Amino acid sequence: MTPEQPTPRKRTASKAVPPSPPPEQDAAVQVLRHFRSVFNAVRTHFQQVERQAGIGGAQVWALSAIQSQPGLGVNGLAMAMDIHQTTASNLVKGLLQQDYIKAEKKGADRRAVQLYILPAGKAVLKKAPGPFAGVLPEALSQLDAKTLKRMEKDLRALLLLVKTDTKAAKTPLAQI
Repeated sequence: MTPEQPTPRKRTASKAVPPSPPPEQDAAVQVLRHFRSVFNAVRTHFQQVERQAGIGGAQVWALSAIQSQPGLGVNGLAMAMDIHQTTASNLVKGLLQQDYIKAEKKGADRRAVQLYILPAGKAVLKKAPGPFAGVLPEALSQLDAKTLKRMEKDLRALLLLVKTDTKAAKTPLAQI
């Protein structure tokens, strides 16, 4: 070998960079990453709620709804939270057992109860970080109608492809 010639190098395993995915796959990867980021933000928020308030995010949300609408019934709570009535009943049972709320039967229909927050429930809300309904509903409420309509249409198409259980749509994110 002459000094002008480079020294031959040992061949090592190639660290070839994989080819770029096709643009449509790249978009799918980016959307998946966005979903992961959203779900991580939701999970982190509810973990923080539970750590600071000592109860789950769905219970905090229910407490806040009862506080903002004294005398709210279980069906009204279910509507306010957009959850199944049975889910609302279970939340109410837990809050009653912990003495965060009270239930009274007033009026003509003695089967229906009116819910009221108690001092212990107010104390829990003071400790809980907001937003009480969660970061995703709060963020969605800040989007304009056109954006929400487009998102709803696009997500409906996605839901058809993943063949979701429509009952799951009425489960609070804090309980997933």
